[in-house]
Amino acid sequence: MGPGGGGGRAHRGVDPDRGLDLRLLRRLTGYLRPHWKGALVALVMILGAAGLETAVPLVTRHAIDVNVAGRDLDGLLRSLMLFLGLSTGAFLLRCGQQVLTGWIGQSIVLELRGRVFERVLRLHVGWFDRHPVGQVMSRVTNDVESLNELFTGGLILIFQDILLLGAISGVLLWMDWRLALVLFAVVPLIFLATFQFKRLTRAAFRRVRALVGELTGFLQETITGMQVVQLFRREAATRQRFARMNDELMRENVRTIFYFAVFFPLMELLGSVATAAILWAAAGRLLDHTLSFGALVAFLAYADRFFRPIRDLAEKYNILQSAMAASERVFELLDEQPALPSGPVGAQGGMEAPPRRGEVEFENVSFAYEGESWVLQDLSFHLKAGQSNALVGWTGAGKSSVAALLLRQYEFQRGRILVDGVDIRQWDVQALRSRMAIVLQDVFLFSGSMAQNIHLGRSLPEGAVEAAAQRTGLDRLARQREGGLDEAVGERGQLLSGGQRQLVSFSRALAGDPALLILDEATSSVDSLSEELIQQAIEELMRGRSSLVIAHRLSTIRKADQILVLHQGRLVESGRHEELLVKRGVYHRLWQLEQPVGGGRLGH
Repeated sequence: MGPGGGGGRAHRGVDPDRGLDLRLLRRLTGYLRPHWKGALVALVMILGAAGLETAVPLVTRHAIDVNVAGRDLDGLLRSLMLFLGLSTGAFLLRCGQQVLTGWIGQSIVLELRGRVFERVLRLHVGWFDRHPVGQVMSRVTNDVESLNELFTGGLILIFQDILLLGAISGVLLWMDWRLALVLFAVVPLIFLATFQFKRLTRAAFRRVRALVGELTGFLQETITGMQVVQLFRREAATRQRFARMNDELMRENVRTIFYFAVFFPLMELLGSVATAAILWAAAGRLLDHTLSFGALVAFLAYADRFFRPIRDLAEKYNILQSAMAASERVFELLDEQPALPSGPVGAQGGMEAPPRRGEVEFENVSFAYEGESWVLQDLSFHLKAGQSNALVGWTGAGKSSVAALLLRQYEFQRGRILVDGVDIRQWDVQALRSRMAIVLQDVFLFSGSMAQNIHLGRSLPEGAVEAAAQRTGLDRLARQREGGLDEAVGERGQLLSGGQRQLVSFSRALAGDPALLILDEATSSVDSLSEELIQQAIEELMRGRSSLVIAHRLSTIRKADQILVLHQGRLVESGRHEELLVKRGVYHRLWQLEQPVGGGRLGH
């Protein structure tokens, strides 16, 4: 309805050099609170599995140094059974913990995705003017799904790695503190490599997340406008732009792959260096029998397990980084407040609404989409209840902006607008819109049937859909189709003709029995048969109902009770058709242009 806001490139997120945002992390962990019992059980399972896994190498040492060295086959069998029992117990606990954390993660994502979509439904039209649809889709789908990995494979398992690392470090020092110090000497190199790795991947993850949003937005825009792309032979230019965006995304993904390809083999190499150092330090002690072979085997097993949580922590950190990049975009959307606050009048439990009259009054209203580029200036007029009114003017005069303000799609900066005697800022938005209905020139239909597109899930009286279709004449056209009103219309109504789509839109408006009917040139895109049906319905329906027609063809509003003429956002003339022609002002010039001699037709 209003003009689109600034588009530009996708929002690139935050400063890539910034570390973990503890505020965001606290907010993310807040979603775990309703699931604290499940998280506690998962943590107990993690502790149990870590304890069992930590005990396994000790059993191995006992089996080698005691059972094998003493040729005790029965004892060896018991040690092996204990070994298998501990490993099986750890396996079962791990399985249970994975299932539980997966369920918790999916439950949180379910709630979060619902909140994001709920917020999208409440945002005002001006917000969508500034944010491409594809970016919004990316936040609801891709970004929320990225948080799933944090809750299922990151946040809770971080505690597992920390606990396991602490337990193994304690056992290593207890077993042989000198060999443990040899092992710990490699740790600073590991932390140095990990720090460098997270610094590089932090920026890469954020760039990838932003590029995915851009690419999704471009795809959505291209697919929606495919007819224009093909008719104006933009395939080559569109293909080149997609290739550039796709190539940029590929390069960023390859960059992250390269970081991973270097980091994890480097961790393996440092682990091998530590193992070699341990063997070198242990060799002499093995020869002088101050260190048993079983103890060395157990120590090496612990050393291998010592590096696993460190590697896992690095991976979990990157999951956390990716989730930070996604959460910043998700929370930015969740924190976006509806610019048009809802009032108490007509709300459930709020102030009682006045009778439905359809009376409208503009009092010195000024409005701009941005800054002080005024679209409407000091506009005042009165629409009486039950009166038919029309808005006319040159293209850009502000006609559609008047309808947008009435429906509270945008907020005006100055003046007052009254609906049935109440300032629209005091109305509950839903209650206000239930008193009005609009038929747009550009009809949008959802996938489904004609009846579903008329009903739209609203609370309507029984039979309201059929009655509305009958009054507009849509039922006569529907009877010619096999499924009638229940026949599918296809995506965006592509299985219907332009006239049929317009009639569905008109029936949709009437089904709610509005006190004020707003028509944005309802007959501009229909065939002659459909136009005749609509004109017949309009004459009947405007009796006793307030109406506001945004007129592109003056011939359609000659019988209006009041015609308002806008010029550069100001009301310059008002009156009936004959009265305005006599004045020989703006309306007269518009009328002359529409006549056959002048050719031409009014624009929007």
